[in-house]
Amino acid sequence: MEKSTLFMSIAILILIVGGFVWLGSGSSSPTGNTIAAGNGEVQKIVLSTKDYNYYPNTIKVKANQPVSISLDSSVSGCLRSFTIRDLGLVKYLKTPQDTLDFTPSKPGTYKFSCSMGMGTGTLIVE
Repeated sequence: MEKSTLFMSIAILILIVGGFVWLGSGSSSPTGNTIAAGNGEVQKIVLSTKDYNYYPNTIKVKANQPVSISLDSSVSGCLRSFTIRDLGLVKYLKTPQDTLDFTPSKPGTYKFSCSMGMGTGTLIVE
């Protein structure tokens, strides 16, 4: 009787751990991370989450061209409060239709994060 209880406990533990691993890897892939061709088109970026962080967490855009960042439905919690401090940008993107729109004028590397600094990434303006 003790062996069957031990085996049952191990089986339940494996199922629980496997469930967390399976659910944690189930993020949707982003549809953005595009650099516009250079004729003033909006550079649309759609971020999702992977391993409790923004994905992709490095994005490249062209300077002096409009940028529109949105967060897909996999993004939740404080990651919806999107911040690029060095550019003075902070916006809570409540739904996937909400966007943070701006035009970066100066090439450089800028850090972005959620309002709590838990999710992070890098914006490279070329």
